[in-house]
Amino acid sequence: MTQIHQARAVVLEKPESIVLSELPLSPVTETDVVVEIEWSGISSGTEKLLWNGRMPNFPGMGYPLVPGYESVGKVSQAGLRSGYLPGQTVFVPGARCFGDVKGLFGGAASRLVVPASRVMRVDEKLGNEAVLLALAATAHHVTSGQGNEQPDLIVGHGVLGRLIARIAVLAGKNPVVWETNPNRRNGNFDYEVIDPSADKKRYYKTIVDVSGDASLLDLLISCLSPSGEIVLAGFYDSAMTFSFPQAFMREAKIRIAAQWQPYDLLAVKNLAESGRLSLDGLITHYASPLEADKAYRTAFSDVNCLKMVLDWRTLQ
Repeated sequence: MTQIHQARAVVLEKPESIVLSELPLSPVTETDVVVEIEWSGISSGTEKLLWNGRMPNFPGMGYPLVPGYESVGKVSQAGLRSGYLPGQTVFVPGARCFGDVKGLFGGAASRLVVPASRVMRVDEKLGNEAVLLALAATAHHVTSGQGNEQPDLIVGHGVLGRLIARIAVLAGKNPVVWETNPNRRNGNFDYEVIDPSADKKRYYKTIVDVSGDASLLDLLISCLSPSGEIVLAGFYDSAMTFSFPQAFMREAKIRIAAQWQPYDLLAVKNLAESGRLSLDGLITHYASPLEADKAYRTAFSDVNCLKMVLDWRTLQ
């Protein structure tokens, strides 16, 4: 008889309604692994849009759903053709194993059944910081593709902005970061973090925006060097418009950075495991899944929360 696993999962029943539910999981095939999740991160960008009901109608969108694409745990069962062994630590960028409950993105659960091709083995020494690999891969994808420039200016000093800045420094750049929240300007960084109003330069070749603020485009174009590029790396839930004349005079380029690819994840995994890319200081808040509703509200509303992580070990 096929074993049917159960999991306790964060379920977004409808906008602004989160519960912790017991759900049956899909049967395990020879190419699947069963992962006991230890930690999962909460995205203050895309998951906030799921929470407040403003997410555009992507494939698989609908309620109820299990959010989460930043999960780390240990393999407890490995299919004969999975290539994995029990006890190995893996990063899981979400799952679709919850039957009628949609998995968008499906990583916020105590246990997951996932195709082995979707997970990545990571050094257990990364611990809970391994949940940051998805954001690090996003940061890598923004600027590290062939022909892309590392940023001279980064707009926004949340986790993604910090990872983009750290990768830029590794590549030999000395970026400036704009941040309006004074608390997010505090600290010792390998780059300059300033209030936009204090910036006297305003003349940048490559600008990466991770603010998610659709109203900033004209301002960013005004700060662009001739033939410069603006990279939109946030997620924008409202229409973006810009004044054509000033963009024309600068012969501006505007690029959208899409979802990271497997090669980005592998690149940042290697950087993190080698110690070249530090993931320190980015996780600021922890919570038990039993407090999921409060944890999600904190992640989306507390400006001092860079990254909230759910500790699934508290349920054991």
